[in-house]
Amino acid sequence: MSYADAAAKGPKQSPEDVSIQAPLSKLHRAPPVGGVYHDESESTASLIDVDSPHVQTVDSGFLKQDVQTTTQAERKEREAEEKEKREDEEKKKTKARKVKSSGICENTSNPVFLANAAIATVVGAGLGFGAYKQHARGNLSWELVGLSAGAVGIFGAVDYFVSKWFLQNKFPPK
Repeated sequence: MSYADAAAKGPKQSPEDVSIQAPLSKLHRAPPVGGVYHDESESTASLIDVDSPHVQTVDSGFLKQDVQTTTQAERKEREAEEKEKREDEEKKKTKARKVKSSGICENTSNPVFLANAAIATVVGAGLGFGAYKQHARGNLSWELVGLSAGAVGIFGAVDYFVSKWFLQNKFPPK
């Protein structure tokens, strides 16, 4: 049932109910609606001409194109630049790794490099085993760890200067 059908079944309104009474007991109603205004003096020049150059048309294959908007084109250009930067950085890192590894590989016959590698291995294993033994006995403390770290630091500094002297004077790198 529609609203109009429901309203038609109800009681009818009196003319007083239809109108709004003002304080001066005058009936106020909306003004009558006039006719449609026709003015032939206005031209249609203000309308948009679809043949003018400011209206853009789209190719029929627009949706099949890879890049459909300038925003997409700018985004793809930025992504290509970022990819190129990442590739350049990767090449630099790879080149740096090759230089470092080639320096080590070329000097494997140098006795200073071999001695330092052997010393680092022995000292590391000795400290690890000694710390385990102290821990097993319950004697491992922060004081002992600090003293061991200080000893390793002093030994490393002495080894650096001795190795540097040997590398410069006796066994220069290739």
